[in-house]
Amino acid sequence: MALRSTPESAFDEIPDYDYEPRYVTIDAPGDPEMAYIDTDPDGDSEETFLCLHGEPTWGFLYRKMVPTLAERGRVVVPDAIGFGRSDKYTEREEYDYDLHYDATEQFIEELDLEDVTLVCQDWGGIVGLPVAVNNAERFARLVPMNTDCPTGEAEMADAWYDFRDFVERADELPIAMLIDNAAATDLSDEVLAAYEAPFPEEELKAGAREWPDMVPRADGGDGGEITSAAREKLAEWEKPAFVLFADSDPITRGGRDPLRELIPTASEQPDIWVEGAMHFLQEDAGEEIAEEIVDFVDRTPL
Repeated sequence: MALRSTPESAFDEIPDYDYEPRYVTIDAPGDPEMAYIDTDPDGDSEETFLCLHGEPTWGFLYRKMVPTLAERGRVVVPDAIGFGRSDKYTEREEYDYDLHYDATEQFIEELDLEDVTLVCQDWGGIVGLPVAVNNAERFARLVPMNTDCPTGEAEMADAWYDFRDFVERADELPIAMLIDNAAATDLSDEVLAAYEAPFPEEELKAGAREWPDMVPRADGGDGGEITSAAREKLAEWEKPAFVLFADSDPITRGGRDPLRELIPTASEQPDIWVEGAMHFLQEDAGEEIAEEIVDFVDRTPL
């Protein structure tokens, strides 16, 4: 087991994400440090937004949303183990669903987060939604975006298999290209370099290589027992939920209506698609999405 940290110098040129990195030590092999930003570390705000990213990004993905959310409350954005400024195992077998689930749960407990509005996308939802329903006393609202809480028994879209297969066979994983191809926005070289920054060496990408094939599904993956049980709890969720998907993501678009129909309170919120956005809707419409979330919070006071 090898655990490494990306040198802080790799993050010297990150645009529009000038927040002090903070760290929580996770009880896992090697005691990895999980990095995060916190716009109100004293916890004085009434509202708390917990923003969880997915594959193969890091907290930088939420930079367009943080300022608007921070006007309404505390914004906490962690980097998953293996991503961003968080420590990284260099072997794929060190990563499994339990690692990410336990790390997220420990992180929330360490910061003692309460009255949380969960904002989650991609793997941020596959991990975050089960954490939320299993720690419901800490969560006030859910905002799942381009994600799912899978049964572990469903077939995946052809586009997902194309993505997974590409990741498996690539000699060098082109992080920036993967993000650029899944965003409708024309991303600048500076932004694409920021997504590459956590991975200056190929062995640091082990977590990014493992996440795609880890998705719980009929023919594989990991964590299906946890996500399936959590899906049953989602069907009984009584607190507010706002399902907010992009209209142009070929992988997750088909899962939007089933998820919205699953969560009892989701139909109480506006039936909205984020137009002209793809998988990384935070890039394509971050400011718009943040305003929608603030309006949602205003509609559903604590």
